[in-house]
Amino acid sequence: MTIADKVNPEVDTAASTSTVSGALRWATSALSRVGVASPRNDAEILAAHLLQVDRSRLWQWLDEPVPVGFFDLINRRAARIPLQHLTGVAHFRTHSLCVGPGVFIPRPETELVVEAALDLLASITAPAPTVVDLCAGSGAIAVSIATEHRDCTVHAVEIDAGATPWLKQNTASTKVQVHRQAAASALTDLTGQVDLVVSNPPYIPVECVPRDVEVAIYDPALALYSGPDGLGHIRMVEASAARLLRPGGWVVVEHADVQGESAPAIFHSTSRWLQVTDHVDLTGRDRYLKAQRSLAPPTVASR
Repeated sequence: MTIADKVNPEVDTAASTSTVSGALRWATSALSRVGVASPRNDAEILAAHLLQVDRSRLWQWLDEPVPVGFFDLINRRAARIPLQHLTGVAHFRTHSLCVGPGVFIPRPETELVVEAALDLLASITAPAPTVVDLCAGSGAIAVSIATEHRDCTVHAVEIDAGATPWLKQNTASTKVQVHRQAAASALTDLTGQVDLVVSNPPYIPVECVPRDVEVAIYDPALALYSGPDGLGHIRMVEASAARLLRPGGWVVVEHADVQGESAPAIFHSTSRWLQVTDHVDLTGRDRYLKAQRSLAPPTVASR
């Protein structure tokens, strides 16, 4: 028996009313019983998805018959299948991204990382800044930057075979250039030429189990775990950013809320950065760092 089997209740449609209003009440109770964090929100989103209406207009449908498939979706959500997998969409800033099995679902916290990146781009005098998104996943960061700062050139780097199709789909109508490469050695032709590197890399220690059932079961392991201390990929991003950035260029890196000291320490430990600062999210938790590439690359010792 899987975890999903253990938490998945039988849906007794006869016990619910036949209207959207009654079905929403029943679904909210059912999802709440199995520990879904936002039961009413999820029930409304699934109803609006089936009715093909904006959630804000759902009140106009409260007395209408329950849409076909609603109880099945609630049953699957009760099994802790991510809401975004059921709708096929993740909303990020002003964008709707296609997501599903094999790709990390973007989180609201990462929107602040994009905001920091856009603020840095606004201060860059180059007419067409070059941006690199390492560990791009669904393309949430790359798509946001490319569409909200139209004068820049954005490269999205992702090695995971499960995530890459979603990345290509989400960037298809943008100018984002997708590269299926390892972030550690990607884009050698851009060495020393990039204005901004942005990354939301994996940062969970391999022996830790995510608190959310949805994350533990459905988010791809390659997007979650990073060595025994959770800092392996952040070390890699530091080295890659140092290689890619021009002197004075910037890097923005998301990290776990418990890495507000350990992640910046990786950058402080080298001579490659002029300044390193850490920043909090809207809940006051440490969330991302910014660092500026030193104005002169370190000298290479002669043989």
